[in-house]
Amino acid sequence: MDLIFLDSAGSSLPPAQVTDEVIGHLRRESEIGGYRAAAERHEDLEAGYGVLAELFGCAPSEVAFTDSATRSWLTAFDAVPLSKGDRILVTEVEYGGNAVPMLRRAEETGATIEVLPSDRHGQLDLDALDLDERVKLVSLVHVPTNGGLVNPVNEVTARAREAGALVLLDACQSIGQLDVRGLDYDMLVCTGRKWLRGPRGTGALVVRDDVRRRLRPRLMDHSGAAWTAPDRYEPRDDARVFELWEFSIADRLGLIAAARYALDKGMGVIENEVADRAKRLREGLRTIPGITVRDLGERQSGIVTFTSEHVPPMELKDRLWDRKVAVTVSRSGSTLIDMTKRGLDEVVRASPHYFVTPEEIDQALERISRSAR
Repeated sequence: MDLIFLDSAGSSLPPAQVTDEVIGHLRRESEIGGYRAAAERHEDLEAGYGVLAELFGCAPSEVAFTDSATRSWLTAFDAVPLSKGDRILVTEVEYGGNAVPMLRRAEETGATIEVLPSDRHGQLDLDALDLDERVKLVSLVHVPTNGGLVNPVNEVTARAREAGALVLLDACQSIGQLDVRGLDYDMLVCTGRKWLRGPRGTGALVVRDDVRRRLRPRLMDHSGAAWTAPDRYEPRDDARVFELWEFSIADRLGLIAAARYALDKGMGVIENEVADRAKRLREGLRTIPGITVRDLGERQSGIVTFTSEHVPPMELKDRLWDRKVAVTVSRSGSTLIDMTKRGLDEVVRASPHYFVTPEEIDQALERISRSAR
């Protein structure tokens, strides 16, 4: 391909193994029907819980499959008991898809939402972490959608546990580019389509076994619970209580294939290679006249954001596409608090994965330089 693909933070390029898995199962469904085709892959689907558990560093009983990170987040957040006077803490880089349902539920319950300040590097200021018994949830974005910083996780979770609060980790932009197996949290949500290189319409939710009993899942069907009598039901005693009966078998098999692909390559290897590509891109951007790198963070991820003094972000994105460089634009509505604080409406977002070569990074920099004039 002559396209330089720098948009894995949006929706990455699936490996051939993933594409073949999805298309192959759809063809099988066309031959014998969806039910029989699913039955043929029952063992593979069951094995998928162990594959994701290995990727996340958790137990298979703590894994639930969903159709997106949004579905995972809504399902987990909806199960957290809230009442009037309860506090929800968020970071300045909170994502719009999380903020809207939080605001809606705060209206319904009388809970309050409070923004935790950032430190001088742009990540959560641990010294300003204000916790008491009224804090029920800390919503923590691991890697924000609009910049390169990586928020601390284990320190936040340790302090939250002392106050009896739960930590819901949005790992949408970190699963597949960072090794998360050493992270401590209560709940984690992710998507398959970004750095993990899985199909669109896939996601996962991790709920720790000891945390699950504190939650009250409201969106259950006969997959998450058994109908045991006309007036009784029995919820599952694992994270699958958060799953729904209907889902795309082909896409789930594709997600499992993507997770296996990442594990075979090695998450440590992937993390190092992504960091190398992002560093090369950032350093090169800083040499281009009129370009400003907008990334924050003491530790930085594979997301690289920038603006041009002369060309608006959307126009620059289109100019780059014409020159066969794929980037996207992150807008203020996705991370309103942070973008407003920094006086930014839009930034160009580039996210090179390990399959982008150093030579392609250099070619992209040359094309950015020409496009930004």
